[in-house]
Amino acid sequence: MQNISGSDFFNPVITQTWTNGRHQVRCLKVIQETADVKTFCFGMQQPVLFFFKPGQFVTLELEIDHEPEMRSYTISSSPSIPYSFSITVKRVPGGKVSNWLHDNLAVGDALVVHGPMGQFNSADFPASKVLLLSGGVGITPVMSMARWFFNTNSDVDMAFVHSARTPEDIIYRAELDYMSTRIENFKLHIICERTPTGQAWSGYRGYLNREMLQLIAPDFAEREIFCCGPAVYMRAVREFLQHADYDMSRYHEESFGGDTLIPSATVQQPVIGETGPDKESVNTLCTVKFMSSGRQIEVVEGTTLNEAAASASLKIPKACGMGICGTCKVKVLDGQTEMSHNGGIDDEEIEQGYVLSCCTIIKGNVEIDY
Repeated sequence: MQNISGSDFFNPVITQTWTNGRHQVRCLKVIQETADVKTFCFGMQQPVLFFFKPGQFVTLELEIDHEPEMRSYTISSSPSIPYSFSITVKRVPGGKVSNWLHDNLAVGDALVVHGPMGQFNSADFPASKVLLLSGGVGITPVMSMARWFFNTNSDVDMAFVHSARTPEDIIYRAELDYMSTRIENFKLHIICERTPTGQAWSGYRGYLNREMLQLIAPDFAEREIFCCGPAVYMRAVREFLQHADYDMSRYHEESFGGDTLIPSATVQQPVIGETGPDKESVNTLCTVKFMSSGRQIEVVEGTTLNEAAASASLKIPKACGMGICGTCKVKVLDGQTEMSHNGGIDDEEIEQGYVLSCCTIIKGNVEIDY
């Protein structure tokens, strides 16, 4: 590999900017955050500025036990520190990828990531006052947002409310305490579900509810809310916000489950394979040609491109399956398709003929560059 000197990272002529796509990165550092949570820091050999919107995610492309695996994780670092990026992963019982990362990924290892992507971010919903709510490892996207506001000396009024199982499970605890003592516009509130014997805790206890939120942030109705955590946590948050007549158009969420990011519950999965009231076209057969692979198959109109590829014994990588992560992008060379995505592809890529195969249905004979 070519050696890059420190001064090269400040040379605008050779420094590249990270854009959505497939990239090989190298693990630069592993940080043990809590007993079951690690942060993995990544960079490239050549100087690259890792710009992204705080709250976005990447999808890791891995091979575990000779099987390909794709998992999406939020970027926990901030684009204000642009020459590397980090993800923070919790070890989950039975989590194939999270356990592999904890047990195997080490400094110096290379892997492939796709991204950055994601509609859950603070850049697209600017506000002078925000409420950042998180549960467990769901802290990662809102921590990226808080780090961005903090590092850029933003005057955004932040109320940061995090729920953890115990005091020992608080991720980024020292950094959060530091941030809260350095600036007046960062108010930190941590809630611990329980306090085991021998652990001292003087903060909130139990579970976040409307009454507790009223004490923590009595002006929450005036704030843009960003929420991330387990599904049960976010369901409870949505319910008490709705009962409080909060304007839910200003509420944004993303969920975690198992050992991966789950698309936001506010994002609706596209309805695939329905043709509306006219059912005559249901059994219409379409020819799909995969030009690079030299394969061809006939499928029923309304089949997704990803399903068609699988029927032709081709595997187009995918992670979210809902048009969010952008992993399954392919180029349509000719023919009719219809895509219903959730932000995993930009307008420029669409103009060039790219689609997300997981949420693109076939409307006629099609030729795909794959």
